[in-house]
Amino acid sequence: METYKNRTVILLVMLSFLMGVVITGGVFYAYKGMDFIHTSEINPFQNHEQQNKNVSLSPIVTSLPAGVGPNAVSYIVEQTGPAVVKIDTIAKVTTQFNPFFNDPFFKEFFDDNFFFGQPKTETRTGLGSGFIFSKDGYILTNEHVIDGADKIKVTVQGYEKPFDAKVVGSDYDLDLAILKIDAPKDLPYLNMGDSDKIKAGDWVVAIGNPYGLDHTVTVGVISAKGRPITIKDRNYENLLQTDASINPGNSGGPLLNLKGEVIGINTAINAQAQGIGFAIPTSTVKDVLQQLLEKGKIVRPWLGVVIQEVTPDLAEYFELDSLDGAIISYVAPGSPAAKAGLSRGDVILEIDKKPVKNPNDVVEIIENSKINQKVVILINRYGKTHYVTAVIKEKPERGRN
Repeated sequence: METYKNRTVILLVMLSFLMGVVITGGVFYAYKGMDFIHTSEINPFQNHEQQNKNVSLSPIVTSLPAGVGPNAVSYIVEQTGPAVVKIDTIAKVTTQFNPFFNDPFFKEFFDDNFFFGQPKTETRTGLGSGFIFSKDGYILTNEHVIDGADKIKVTVQGYEKPFDAKVVGSDYDLDLAILKIDAPKDLPYLNMGDSDKIKAGDWVVAIGNPYGLDHTVTVGVISAKGRPITIKDRNYENLLQTDASINPGNSGGPLLNLKGEVIGINTAINAQAQGIGFAIPTSTVKDVLQQLLEKGKIVRPWLGVVIQEVTPDLAEYFELDSLDGAIISYVAPGSPAAKAGLSRGDVILEIDKKPVKNPNDVVEIIENSKINQKVVILINRYGKTHYVTAVIKEKPERGRN
């Protein structure tokens, strides 16, 4: 009998223990669930001792920058969008369909009027973007958007018909162009911001007409600054890189900061990658804007040489004592350098008594020279030094540096 009572007591104790475990487990998971919702009150990753100390954890970001909010981008677009324009170009191009038309052998058999070989004039269209930067109708865009165009049409929000535009000024090297349209009233325009103040990680907004999709808005950040890229024979030296989507048709449109100011002109995309677009910074534009408006072009001092650095191998080949200087690898025909007697293989050591350590020194000295200024150049030619005098001239369009 006592054995039976003992077994009953033991069974009751075990049953109570098991119920306690189940209840405790249920409370634990409920507590975890509550803690997941109210993370600011209790941190499940802290031990009991840390929790008892009432430790407060500060967030990494305490607040958003001024002007950033759920409606920030839409507000910027609403305010700036009317100043962004669509640019359509028309160009007449003469093409030759017969690959043998200019071959003297085939001309023996076919006269010039043979239909298969006649030149044909085609009309080609182009599309780009731009933005108004003055209420009287001055527009900034890329040079490659309007290059070779016979007619330029600009579509402005609020007007049914596009305006005829004329080119006020352009520069191939910087890929900038200014257009002018005549509207019946003052136009909305954008303010130029300071691209030097922009930082990697700052938010930016791009507006343009990719593939003809009018006023498309994309948002991203500045990925990097000072990017050099080369597209065909055009060298860009100081571009903003952004992950805001830029596609064909976006060229010439504005890249805006969160104040709605233009900090870049959308210019190019990397066709082999996603999320890599480039824009010309406004710091570049401001330096040349007045020249483009007043002279229609950018006047650059020109010597007419292509130079390269002195490497150990070249120093040994030219029997040079040091790696200082800049080696001339090309002289443009008819250039100031050619008229001064400079030739390929000459090593520039000094210009107007200013030492030349590398090719950048030559570029800087020439860029700071004036048109028609005489400069005295010290060169090393075949191991002997010589002085030559060159007269700096204006660089021709699309010429060599």
